[in-house]
Amino acid sequence: MGLTSNKVLALAVMLAVALFVATVWLWPRLARRSWRSVSGRVGLLLVTQLALLASLGIGANQVFGFYADWADLFGRQTEQGVVVDHTSGGGSGGPLQVLSTSPVPGVTGASAPGAAGRIQRVDIVGRASRIASPAYVYLPPEYFQPRYRTRTFPAAVVLTGYPGTAQALVDKLNYPRTAQELAKDGRGQPMILVMLRPTVAPPRDTECVDVPGGPQTETFFAKDLPEAVLAHYRVGRRPGSWGVIGDSTGGYCALKLAMHHPDVYAAGVGLSPYYRAPIDPTTGDLFHGDRNLRNRSDLWWLLKHAPAPDTSLLVTSSRVGEHDYRDTLRFIARVKATNRTRISSIILDSGGHNFNTWRREIPAALQWLSGRLSDR
Repeated sequence: MGLTSNKVLALAVMLAVALFVATVWLWPRLARRSWRSVSGRVGLLLVTQLALLASLGIGANQVFGFYADWADLFGRQTEQGVVVDHTSGGGSGGPLQVLSTSPVPGVTGASAPGAAGRIQRVDIVGRASRIASPAYVYLPPEYFQPRYRTRTFPAAVVLTGYPGTAQALVDKLNYPRTAQELAKDGRGQPMILVMLRPTVAPPRDTECVDVPGGPQTETFFAKDLPEAVLAHYRVGRRPGSWGVIGDSTGGYCALKLAMHHPDVYAAGVGLSPYYRAPIDPTTGDLFHGDRNLRNRSDLWWLLKHAPAPDTSLLVTSSRVGEHDYRDTLRFIARVKATNRTRISSIILDSGGHNFNTWRREIPAALQWLSGRLSDR
């Protein structure tokens, strides 16, 4: 059973309850002062608390999607993705391979792709970065409808936080369903969503940096990913056809990609972002003494010392509950002072650094992003 299975959560809760009942039942028998009784009391308390903590941890992972499976949890997920050619007739494999297709979660009453859209699980291989990563691609209903057969669609890259799971973007944060509802209500245009983790070299958190001698993560997102998607789907080829959105680490990456590569990403959305790449045990040494690389990864430095990029940015925060609130206000003011980069914001009265807050912000953020992308 997988880490995210409801059966695993149910078993963990049942075990915690059973151990609690056993502790209450056996405690009188272990009331003596012998070493066996003391060891029994300590053992019961220890295993009961461990079971309770495990239940809480598994439940939190179900809600927030921190880890995808047991290997991911214990840091054993280090292998790169492998491309499998599933084309009929054994045709040559491209940089993007479709592994499976499924309906859009939460969309009921229609089963045909032209009515409900589709989610495709894919593998993407970067030819320049030599990075391989799994992803999910949302194709809107219009993509399959005959009257749109020659039309190209705008695309948005959607990024999780760290460690995060791409699956959570689909069924926890509901990006595909939200995008479809916006288009159906006329509040946004149909878009293709490419959903994945910024952690494309797991378990390392590379902060979307081209690490010297290490993973070329920025190259993957700025060059390889758009090229792979363009080669496989009907996506607009102009710079104005692409946007990027993410939360937390993904929010920092989204802002940085839009600022570093306005020729690729016309707009970037940071949900609860930060503005400077951290250095900690999960990242390792990202810059290897390269001062220019470190400066470019600092959005504060970029706004002060580099030419203002011709792109649009959206940032979100909360007055109560978000530690980055004051930084976000400072970032907005600094971007406004450039008179070239465009800035918008969503500021909630209260909301923490969590899925519930981001679900409140995603509809407006996707609508904003849709309004700044071209379908050509």
